[in-house]
Amino acid sequence: MTSVPTFAIRPTFLGVDQTSAGAAICVAGIPFDLGTSNRPGAEMERLGVADIGDFHITHGDIQGTLVKIEAQAAPLDHLVALGGDHTVTLPLLRALASRRGVLGLVHFDGHVDTWPESFGLVWGHGSPFYHAIEEGLVDPRRMIQVGIRSPLHREIFDWTVGKGVTIVTAEDVHESGPQMVAERIRSVLADGLSYLSFDIDALDPAFAPGTGTPEVGGLATWQVRAILRRLAGLRFAGMDVVEVSPPYDVAEITALAAATIAWDYIGLLAPR
Repeated sequence: MTSVPTFAIRPTFLGVDQTSAGAAICVAGIPFDLGTSNRPGAEMERLGVADIGDFHITHGDIQGTLVKIEAQAAPLDHLVALGGDHTVTLPLLRALASRRGVLGLVHFDGHVDTWPESFGLVWGHGSPFYHAIEEGLVDPRRMIQVGIRSPLHREIFDWTVGKGVTIVTAEDVHESGPQMVAERIRSVLADGLSYLSFDIDALDPAFAPGTGTPEVGGLATWQVRAILRRLAGLRFAGMDVVEVSPPYDVAEITALAAATIAWDYIGLLAPR
């Protein structure tokens, strides 16, 4: 046998050999779930892909962890982050915007995550995009949310769309199909630099049971993959997949979906 057997590959993302933070694309885990409001448990070569391991966090300290995540993300050229709850997206956007300027954003989720606070928690997984908009990290007129279906207070909806955010509900996706959704994303993001944030609860619990805040009526895995594959050519500067909670997974289908979404994103970066 001239190659390494599949059961003995390196315990890295896709078995990649590189572990240097100087790689063109870095994959890192962010084992943080203090910002979740329901079920915790979300800790988890040609393109120059490197698995650089897990980021360090400050246990029990949300603010301290946000500072650490931002500092560790700041020097990386292109980060694919595997969370962790959605709180981690805020410091990732802070790090990226400080180097690259205001970003466009495509956000797959069952929830808008633009609450000024969630269950009394100001810095939590219900609020990253409220802060991102308020801090000027993203341009809300170049921000689109896909898969939204959670119950939502009118004032939160009004604030979000009033800022210029485009909301595509899960029902919109089901009725219009992947091609139309992809075209809408491309129209909103246009030619500017953008970020992709994927909360695994954008998927229906039938396809991703392993998450902290499941919402029925969500997207199917095939729909998400079909949408992503139609986004080639957009100027993405980084992405995250968050809210995977292994204790609630079944046969690792949630973890498989999350890894596949990250893989599909990396495929978008390949030369055409």
